[in-house]
Amino acid sequence: MKKNKTELKIFAEQIRKATLQGLSKIGAGHVGGSMSMAELMAVLYGGVMHVDPSNPKWEARDKLVVSKGHCGPAVYGALALTGFFPMEELYTVNQPKTRLPSHCDMNKTPGVDMTTGSLAQGMSTALGLAWGDRYQKRENYVYLILGDGEIQEGQVWEAALFAYHQKLDHVIAFVDCNGKQLDGYTKDVCDLGAIDKKFDAFGWNTQVCNGNDISEILDAIDRAKAVKGVPHLIILETEKGLGCTFTEGILYNHHVVFTQKQYEEAIAEIDKRIEKIKVDMRSERNDQK
Repeated sequence: MKKNKTELKIFAEQIRKATLQGLSKIGAGHVGGSMSMAELMAVLYGGVMHVDPSNPKWEARDKLVVSKGHCGPAVYGALALTGFFPMEELYTVNQPKTRLPSHCDMNKTPGVDMTTGSLAQGMSTALGLAWGDRYQKRENYVYLILGDGEIQEGQVWEAALFAYHQKLDHVIAFVDCNGKQLDGYTKDVCDLGAIDKKFDAFGWNTQVCNGNDISEILDAIDRAKAVKGVPHLIILETEKGLGCTFTEGILYNHHVVFTQKQYEEAIAEIDKRIEKIKVDMRSERNDQK
């Protein structure tokens, strides 16, 4: 059952919580970029994608390729909450014999559609999936998540040419545009300029929206699906580390080490936000009576 917008807001916070829970045993991980994609993951798994947790390899399913595969912890949080595997398994992230390695692995994790982590390669593999689905006359969508630092890689632009030439209109790509990469701000490492105009020039249908706003993401996806014959790119303007008390507002928050106290404080703040959303929802319902 698809969630309404308020439920999706709660789901996004639950994904943040599940992400931190998964990393809590080792006290370290890719927190920053996982936090900034929580709303997108909530929209995809709670409101948009056609998937079946009881049948992860269902041929007609929508597929997700997280090319920035180091953000696997957020993917695992969404998958566990959706029912692809037990919640308690989250506590094995990046540990020996786990099915939940640091980077996404389709051969280990139920619900993961493509092994990723070698940056930019997910762009090519996602388009290959989309081309193959069309060849099989399927109507499903392939969703792709790229990092803004990642699109400095040349392979992204070769694949962008292929997608336009092949008219892969059942591809919707997202750029998690948080302005940072491993070792600093993207504008300092290799300035990306106007990403939307670059993809426009490659023939893609492009949009820009607030990537930490549920409504804006939903509306952008609806607009993308209404345009036929070209691939789609949605640039998500996000804040890296958003929603985690020990990563918000910090420059180097790509991979962080955290203490048990920091973890507990972050979880407590997430729980407060979830409760506030629920209170606001109840108040709104009472006002409508």
